[in-house]
Amino acid sequence: MRKTGKFKIIIIFLFCYLFSLRLALALDNQVSVKPAAPRGVWVSVFSGEKMLYSEAGVRNLIAQCNKAKINEIYLQIFQSGNAYYDSKITDKTKYDQIVASAGLDTLDLLLREAGQNNIKVFAWVNILGLGKNEKADILKKYGSSILTRDQYQRLSKTSTSSELDKYYLKEDMIFLEPGDPRVEAYMLAIINEIINRYPLFSGIHLDYLRYPSPIPFVPGSRFNKFGLTYGYGPANVERFRDKTGINVLDTLNNEDEYLAWDNWKRQQVTDLARKISSLVKVKSPSLAVSCAVIPVIERAYSNAFQDWSSWLEEGIIDYVVLMSYTKDNQFIKEAVKSSMGHRGKGKIYAGIGAFLMKDNPDLFFNQFRLITELAPDGVVFYSIDDLTDQLTGYLN
Repeated sequence: MRKTGKFKIIIIFLFCYLFSLRLALALDNQVSVKPAAPRGVWVSVFSGEKMLYSEAGVRNLIAQCNKAKINEIYLQIFQSGNAYYDSKITDKTKYDQIVASAGLDTLDLLLREAGQNNIKVFAWVNILGLGKNEKADILKKYGSSILTRDQYQRLSKTSTSSELDKYYLKEDMIFLEPGDPRVEAYMLAIINEIINRYPLFSGIHLDYLRYPSPIPFVPGSRFNKFGLTYGYGPANVERFRDKTGINVLDTLNNEDEYLAWDNWKRQQVTDLARKISSLVKVKSPSLAVSCAVIPVIERAYSNAFQDWSSWLEEGIIDYVVLMSYTKDNQFIKEAVKSSMGHRGKGKIYAGIGAFLMKDNPDLFFNQFRLITELAPDGVVFYSIDDLTDQLTGYLN
C-alpha cells in the first residue's frame, strides 16, 4: 500500500508538471514579445566623413552603425536638384565625383554591406527644396516659373533688397511649387529612377515635402497681412482660378475663400505625397515610404501645409519622422507625446538632434532616455557626424 501511494503521488506530480508546461507553451504562443524599436541615423551629403567617396568610408559607416546599435540608415542621395546616384535624367555630377574618388558605385556596395549586417537603407530624397541651386536641371528646363512664391510674388530665398525680410527668419533656399504639374512629373520620374536602379533600398524617405515655413509664422492665408505664406507660383494660382474663379493675387474676400485657398494648397502637397507613395508601392509593396516632418502638428498643417496626420490616417505613407531637434527636453516630450496621438494607420518616429548635444553627452542621454520611455515606433539621430564616441557609448 505504501509503494502504491508513492506511485500515485509521482503520477500526480508528473501530470501537474506536464499540464503546467503545456499551459506555459500555449501562453508563449499567444503573447508575442515586442521587438525593439528601430534605431536610425540620417547620413547627409554634407557629411564631413564623405562615407560614399571610398570603400573604407562605406565600411566605417557600417561599423559605426553596428557600434551604436543602429539598424536603419537614411542616406541622402538627391539634394538641391543634385543626384548622388546613377541618374540618367538629372545632373549627376556629384555621383560622378563619388565614382571617380572610390573607383566604383559605393551606393551599390553600401546596400550590399548593409544587408549583410541586417541594416536597412532608405533613399533620402529632398522633394521641393532646391537649396540655393539656381542652376538645377528643372530650372534650366522650365525657368523660375516652376518655383513657389509668397503673396508678394517673391521667391522663398532671402532677398537682402527687400525691407520686409528684416522682419522674418526665412529658409534661405528656393522651393519648387507643388501645385505645378511639371514639378509632380519631375519628382515622380526621380523616384521611379531610384527604385528601379537600386532595388536593394528598403524604402524612400521624403524630405521638404511642404511649403516654406518662415518665422514668425501665420496660421493660414487669413492672416496674410501679418506674415508670409507661399503657394503663389504661377501655375498653382492659375489652376485654382480655373477651378474656383478666385484670383488669389487680386483678393481673398471672406473666410470661405481663405479656407478654400488654404485647403487647395494643402491638397497639392498631399496629392504629391499620395502619388509618390502609390508609385513606390506599385513597384514593391514591401518598400516603405516615410517622411521627415515638422513635429508640431498645428504649424505643419496651417503654415507649411504639410498635413502628415491625414497621410497617416489615410495610409498614404507608412510613417513620419519628427524633426524634433531641440535642447529643451520638456518641449520634445510634449511634441512627441502629442504627435503619437496621430499615428492613424502608420507609425511615429522621433528625430533627435544629436548635432545640438554632441558637446553635452549628459543632455543627449537624458533626452534619449526620455524619448525611449515614451515608446515611439522608432528613433532617428541627426546626424551620423554628430554621433561621437561619447554619445555612442550611451546607446549601448
